[in-house]
Amino acid sequence: MSFYNRHVLPYVIDLACGMKAVGQQRQKVVPSASGRVLEIGIGTGLNLSHYQPGLVDELVGIDPELAMHRLAKKRLKQTSLEARLVGLDAETIPLDDNSFDTIVCTYTLCSIPDPVAALLEMKRVLAADGRLLFCEHGKAPDPNVRRWQQRLNSVWGRFAGGCNLNRAIPDLLTDAGFNVDRLEEMYIPGPKFATYNYWGTASK
Repeated sequence: MSFYNRHVLPYVIDLACGMKAVGQQRQKVVPSASGRVLEIGIGTGLNLSHYQPGLVDELVGIDPELAMHRLAKKRLKQTSLEARLVGLDAETIPLDDNSFDTIVCTYTLCSIPDPVAALLEMKRVLAADGRLLFCEHGKAPDPNVRRWQQRLNSVWGRFAGGCNLNRAIPDLLTDAGFNVDRLEEMYIPGPKFATYNYWGTASK
């Protein structure tokens, strides 16, 4: 791992993903998590303050970037949650089928190398009556903004941990066989090429 990825990137991502508007988006989905919860891409733990401890029986957070776990552990100490942080990627989740009541995935699908493979794994470990709570940025509806997303995507990804600006989040969900039960979308404050948000719930 490079010096940038180990010592700089976690703080860059923490700053960008910790903006007020992003926090407001997290608040729209994370508090609904209940039962046994799996968070995909827990990163620096920015969702931890949004969980409702009385609803969460168990929380497992996975993220392959171990350098980010340091910040997540600090945030975890500021809550009453009990959580287990695991250094895994989402394309192969070594957990049992149908074992989680809720899966939380926020600002993560943009940077997973194979997002459909990851979503298929999420669907496998999600209980039959479970819910996927998602909030992601991605492909904008405006042609001019989409052109800028395409132009900037490769450069952006090199400095933002592999983040892609232009993924069509609803299409990824349906490609993996999820039913999108609720979907909302809009631009949040910030540069339009990076701030078109999709959020809602999905099920098997």
